[in-house]
Amino acid sequence: MYEHIKALKAGQAIKKPIYNHVNGTLDTPETVEPTPIVIIEGLHPLVDPRVRELLDFTIYLDISDEIKFAWKIQRDMAERGWTLEQVKESIEQRKPDFAAYVAPQMEFSDVVISVLPSEISKEEVGKHLKVKLIQSATKKGLNPAYILDKDVTTIVHPSPEKVKVGPTCGVSLASYKQKYYGKDVFVTEMDGKLVDINNYAAIEPLISNTGAKKAMEVTDELVKVGDKSPGAMDGTGLFQTITSLKLREFYESVTGKKVAA
Repeated sequence: MYEHIKALKAGQAIKKPIYNHVNGTLDTPETVEPTPIVIIEGLHPLVDPRVRELLDFTIYLDISDEIKFAWKIQRDMAERGWTLEQVKESIEQRKPDFAAYVAPQMEFSDVVISVLPSEISKEEVGKHLKVKLIQSATKKGLNPAYILDKDVTTIVHPSPEKVKVGPTCGVSLASYKQKYYGKDVFVTEMDGKLVDINNYAAIEPLISNTGAKKAMEVTDELVKVGDKSPGAMDGTGLFQTITSLKLREFYESVTGKKVAA
């Protein structure tokens, strides 16, 4: 991985091996040509410190054990015909390796999107979410988003007249500073779920420093994707969208190039 990423950054093509999950062998490598932007995605991109030095911007998607369990039950029992015992056994088998090799990479991420069970929902675990956008306060080129005032802990409950919610879950927003793996971060969070995607128009003005280049750009991008997209109505869609705008902002800061809104 180190050799390949180094080569791509130097403008050289690579032959990337393809792991076959069915038989455990390597299929014919695929050629990857260098491009101005290279996206590295997988379980272990931040394990090797040599690789970390080559990556300009890093994002970790952190799904809590409770949510992973709820989602895995929904998928494996409904779609694969597994029993509840099989689902539990599969999760337990993976926990040691996950704790040893995957989870520690959060320490080296510039942005972590953390998905947790809702604290305000009246439904079963997994139905509604609390999502945190954890942003490095010291990353050059990254200007963290926050709710209204970055210097104080802020909690906001949007007006029910402007933000429609269901009978079993409302919406709340918050932001604050904290230490995360010993480093300073800004945390912006959303708990709950909307029932009308257009109501992001009432939420977006509460969030400062989103990276948007025009009024309501965050809302426009969410509406463009549509309310049927997974997570579009809760914090996962909101913070993925803000993170994408932060990436654009970061790209402009390090390259000096401008990207259209």
